Amino acid sequence: MPVKLRLQRHGKKGKPFFWIVAADARSKRDGKFLDKLGIYNPNTNPATIELDVDGAVKWLENGAQPTDTARAILSYKGALLKKHLAGGVKKGALTEEEAEKKFEAWLEEKDAKIAAKKDNLTKEQQEARKKALDAEKEVNAKREAEAKEAEAAAAAEAEGAAVTEEGEPEANVEKEVDQETAEEAKTEEKKG
Repeated sequence: MPVKLRLQRHGKKGKPFFWIVAADARSKRDGKFLDKLGIYNPNTNPATIELDVDGAVKWLENGAQPTDTARAILSYKGALLKKHLAGGVKKGALTEEEAEKKFEAWLEEKDAKIAAKKDNLTKEQQEARKKALDAEKEVNAKREAEAKEAEAAAAAEAEGAAVTEEGEPEANVEKEVDQETAEEAKTEEKKG
């Protein structure tokens, strides 16, 4: 029976969530499986991967073939490296302890890279929030300045209106006199 290490899709539409399984190659994608090895959630950043490395190595040593995506996940979590080191132990190239030390060193280095990526992502998020807050403060300051200018202009108009109200009768009389003289001048021109 040909065995494949592959992903089995779960989760709702648009939010995929995968199980990493060992299944018969002839079974359906989401059908029967022989062994569940872990989970893969691509919706988080960085993607969440939980994997039984020893179980995966056991299946790989027994001839299971991973799909392309499963191979990438197994490589990311170190299952392929552990299988490689186990092959070296079987051939006598290194001892079990040496292989375990190499694998642990690799895991520590990988964990440090993942932690650095998470730190960078949180820093970027904080910087983006700070920039957005600064931009919002600038917009609010402009609005306040415009509001103060509008209040000052309204106050100036109110003062100007108060002055013109006091002087309005005289101005109206002068305008009426000017209009009357203009009309008289027109009528004289027509007569003459």
